[in-house]
Amino acid sequence: MKYIIKTEGLMCGHCDASVETELLKVAGVTDADADHETQTVEVETSEAVDTNLLAQAVHAAGEKFHALSVTEA
Repeated sequence: MKYIIKTEGLMCGHCDASVETELLKVAGVTDADADHETQTVEVETSEAVDTNLLAQAVHAAGEKFHALSVTEA
């Protein structure tokens, strides 16, 4: 499955990497690709994942990072 997360607060490649690392800790997530220029993250999963967990992982990467929406693509 694939999810698109609209974010706020990503400023650089280091921000992207921090968010990707936290998302990969969520059970079922197989890949995460954050892009600070578009403020989106594409997430690949092996199974359906609770979107709240994905949003929480974005915030866990840093206080200034927020998931505005999480949608199934």
